[in-house]
Order: sequence, then C-alpha cells, then structure tokens
Amino acid sequence: MSLFKISPYGLREKKGKEVIVASTAYDYTSAQIAEAAGVDFILVGDSAAMVMLGHEDTFSIGMEEMLLFCKTVSRGAPNTIRIGDLPFLSYQVSKEQAVYNAGLMIKEGRCHGVKVEGGEEVAEVVETIVRAGIPVLGHIGLTPQRAAELGGLKVQGKTIESARKLIKDAKILEKAGVFAIVIECVPAELSKVITEKVNVPTIGIGAGPFVDGQILVFHDIVGLFKRFRPKFVKAYFDGFGAFKKALEQYIKECKEKVFPSEKESFSLSQEILKELLED
Repeated sequence: MSLFKISPYGLREKKGKEVIVASTAYDYTSAQIAEAAGVDFILVGDSAAMVMLGHEDTFSIGMEEMLLFCKTVSRGAPNTIRIGDLPFLSYQVSKEQAVYNAGLMIKEGRCHGVKVEGGEEVAEVVETIVRAGIPVLGHIGLTPQRAAELGGLKVQGKTIESARKLIKDAKILEKAGVFAIVIECVPAELSKVITEKVNVPTIGIGAGPFVDGQILVFHDIVGLFKRFRPKFVKAYFDGFGAFKKALEQYIKECKEKVFPSEKESFSLSQEILKELLED
C-alpha cells in the first residue's frame, strides 16, 4: 500500500469509541506478525537499542540504526500505520535538525509519523515538525531519553506538582498538533484525568486501564526479553523458553544423527551414483 493511503490522524476518531492497541516491531518478521494480528499501529521504538542491539539503555542508538529498523518494518507491515521513534540527540539540538531527521523517517524509513519524548520543553519542536507535514506522536511520563533528569526509570506524576506538570504537558502537546500521546509509567488515576482533559487519544504503557489505548514492546508481549520485566508488562507467551526448547531439540537430533533424515535430504539417481563410484 502507498505510504500516503493510511494516516495516523485517523486514530483520533477512535478516541472514546474503540480501544487502540499497538505494539513495537523492529524487523520484517515481528512486523509481519503484528500486522497479521491486527494492531492499530506499530511503533518502531528506540527500545530496539536494548532488545535488538543489547545495549543497557536507549541512549546508544542513532538515526542510521533506527532508519534500518524502520525500513525493514515497513516492508513487513505495509498496510499498518508505522511510527518511527526519533532517537536521542536527533531532535534536541535544533528545530532544523529535528525536521530533517523526522523527514528521513518518512522518506527513507517509510514511516507515517514520528514519536518525540517530552512535554512543554519539546512543544516548539513538535509544532515545527507538524508544520512540515509530518504527524507526531507525543510521549510523556517516564521518558527514557530523559532518565538522567528524571532520576532513573521510575513512576512519574506521584506528587501534586509533577501530576499538574503532566496534565499541562499533555495539553501543550495537543495544542502543538500531536495526533496522540503515549503516557508511560503514570498512576492510573492520573492517566484517567489526562485522558479526559485532552481531545487526542492517550496510549498507555504502564498507565492503567483508563486511557484510550495500550502499547507494549513486542519482545515483552511474546516473552523474548529476559533481562528484566517491568511491573506493567504482561507476557502472553514464553517465547524465550519455546525457542530455546526448539534449539535444544535441534542440537540433540543433530548430535544423535536423527536430523537430517531422508525426508530433509536430496537424492541422486542410482545411475549417476554408480558412475561416480566407478570413477
């Protein structure tokens, strides 16, 4: 499907009417699975730094790597809305750089929009990107790219001051033109208040049930990432265990010469074999 035949702005029509469900994807296969399952949109997250590249955090990944992930996801899920995560330092330096990198996500990564972390402090950047014709997904609450400032990866909005700031941030992002807002690691009651105070969909990850939609990391959903599991994650399959078991069985059969069997082998005609043996 042509890149411009589907738009993230259509998600706004689902607010209050239908739960929006999204997942991340990072490669052709996970994108195929997500599209076949019927997610409303795919986020090519900078979490790829951890689940795909093995880094300790999301700071290490750059535009070149993110574009590679976006390209392969676009091939795997051509009929699903795809949002590219702008990585650390790809939009913080200047508005010009932000628009350029967001444009690369569309032009080269074949995404339908980009995600930007932060609230009031990134509002001008968001507005500039939107003015350039690129849809933006906001992200407030626990924003991993600002983990150093936030004092680590922990729940946000638990004080009256921080709760008010998150509400303010959501309103500012809506005014700046985002089509939806991810709310991460925020008390459920606060997420409900934010959801009721903005007219764009809220997409929760660790934000409770009172938001307009939910998103989880693909590797968490299918139980592939074993380094740690946040409280808000529910694994629906032990992918790591299942894949490990399959590989163990493969190793066992190879060692015991059970695999490959005649079924998995090619045969040569007896005439040619006879001639070869007589050479």
